[in-house]
Amino acid sequence: MTTLIAVAHGTRSANGRRQLQELAASVARRRRGLDVRLCYVDVQEPKVADVVPTVTDAVVVPLLLSCGYHVRVDIAEAVAGTGIPVTAPLGPDPVLLASLLRNLPDADAIVLAAAGSSDPGWRADVAGVAAQLPGGARVGYVSGTGPRVPDVVAQLRAEGAQRVAIATYLLADGLFYRSLATAGADSVTPPLCRDVAVADLVLGRFDSALLTTVGSRL
Repeated sequence: MTTLIAVAHGTRSANGRRQLQELAASVARRRRGLDVRLCYVDVQEPKVADVVPTVTDAVVVPLLLSCGYHVRVDIAEAVAGTGIPVTAPLGPDPVLLASLLRNLPDADAIVLAAAGSSDPGWRADVAGVAAQLPGGARVGYVSGTGPRVPDVVAQLRAEGAQRVAIATYLLADGLFYRSLATAGADSVTPPLCRDVAVADLVLGRFDSALLTTVGSRL
C-alpha cells in the first residue's frame, strides 16, 4: 500500500508534538494497513528530506494550512526527481472552516488568529477564511508583519465589542497558540488538529492524489 508521508511544521511544545502524533495515529486507525510516517519541515526530526528517500511508493500530505514557503520550497525540494506526488495542504478547506464555526461561542466580534507570513498566497488564504466567519472576522497574526492579535482585540474593544472570540487558525499547540491566552479575548478556540474531522481531511487529500496518479498512468 502507498505510504502517506504527513509533513507538519514542527514545534518545541511537548503538547503540540503529542497532538501531531495523535493526528497521524488517528489517520492510520482510519485506514487499516496504511503506513503513515510523520515528519517535519522545521524544529523537529525527522525532516521530510530524510523520510522521502526511505520509500518508493508514497504520497506527501502537507499538514499545513496554506501553500506557502514550506510547501513550495522545503517539500518541493525534498521530492524533486522522485515522482512522489504532493497534495494540496490542509487549508484552506471547508472542513477547517466548519471546525472553527463549531467551536466559536457567541461573540460580538471575531479575530482569526494565524501564523504570520510574507507569502501573498498565504495571506490571501487567511483573509478568505476570515471573510467566511460570522460578521467577517478580522485577521490578527501571532508572528511576522501585519496586525498582531492583541492589537486587533484591543481595537475591537475600543470600537465597542463586549465579547471578543479568537478563532484559532493554527494546527497544533505551541508558542503561537499559547500566546493567544493573553491576547485579551474572552475565548479562544482549540487548535484545529483536535477536531476528529481533520484526520478524515488528511485521508481525503491522500486519496485524491492516488486517484490523480492512477489516472495519469492509464
